Amino acid sequence: MKLGTLRNDTRDGALCVVSRDLRHAVVAFDIAPTLQAALDDWDYVAPQLESVYEGLNRDPSGSRVFEPDFVKFASPLPRAYQWADGSAYVNHVELVRKARGAEMPPEFWTDPLMYQGGSDSFLGPTDDILMASEEWGIDLEGEVAVVTDDVPMGVPEKKAGAHIRLLMLVNDVSLRNLIPQELAKGFGFFQSKPSSAFSPVAVTPDELGDAWDGGKVNLPLVVHLNGELFGRPNAGVDMTFEFPRLIAHAAKTRPLGAGTIIGSGTVSNKDRSSGSTCIAEKRMLEIIESGKATTPFLKFGDRVRIEMLDAAGRSIFGAIDQQVAKYVPPR
Repeated sequence: MKLGTLRNDTRDGALCVVSRDLRHAVVAFDIAPTLQAALDDWDYVAPQLESVYEGLNRDPSGSRVFEPDFVKFASPLPRAYQWADGSAYVNHVELVRKARGAEMPPEFWTDPLMYQGGSDSFLGPTDDILMASEEWGIDLEGEVAVVTDDVPMGVPEKKAGAHIRLLMLVNDVSLRNLIPQELAKGFGFFQSKPSSAFSPVAVTPDELGDAWDGGKVNLPLVVHLNGELFGRPNAGVDMTFEFPRLIAHAAKTRPLGAGTIIGSGTVSNKDRSSGSTCIAEKRMLEIIESGKATTPFLKFGDRVRIEMLDAAGRSIFGAIDQQVAKYVPPR
């Protein structure tokens, strides 16, 4: 099942069921007004949405059916009660530390890294990345994320996967030149992690078929920058901490409410021939190889595209397709 959110005159938009080929959609307001409402009562609502989905795929000619324009779609969850982003591809962390001559603490391989990001204003899949200054070091980060139902505190890893309801793609925008001064304070990210963007639709795990093994997605995450392939590392390779582990980590000392989003962190492979999903990683490789980073961070006018295709080359989640643009703060 594929679900999206059509913008309307409310904060949270209108829940839509989108066909498997992403060519047709229907508003599901009579079943649940928003995706958050559906997640709050998933066991009751999901079978009804699934019935609509099956009918839409079988015969998309109904009077309520429309062709979705994802420019008009918000993030599947325009805002969420919680957005916690992990760093599950530890080889990426190791690379970044190596480039600056820092040792890798051994516990990084056994205990997940995670930060709590801002979840009150997510970007839609085609929204501009608005920034006041290029000097902040604007970067993209291609990720996969899961959305949970209610997760009890202390859930064991072996049971955590049962709480995954949906998956999405993420562009976790990062401001690289603001990160060092924030981390130096010893209190984590804040200004350096602006609004993230999510794919046009969220999908139930069964939509991934054999590519979903219960813990990770075994498909390449394809990133283009200004129309040129930037990277396509496989999200199922070198994922040190799979999603059940990340969920259990997040729920160690607190319950997680329905609609919690858990991110994988930057998708990264040890085999660098597949490229990268963030500029910082490519810059680190350049530093290691030649002593100098040559790839610039994003500039105004740059365009980022993040997508995942199935084995037949069909888009699963739709594409995150954004342009970096100048933001003028209010006076």
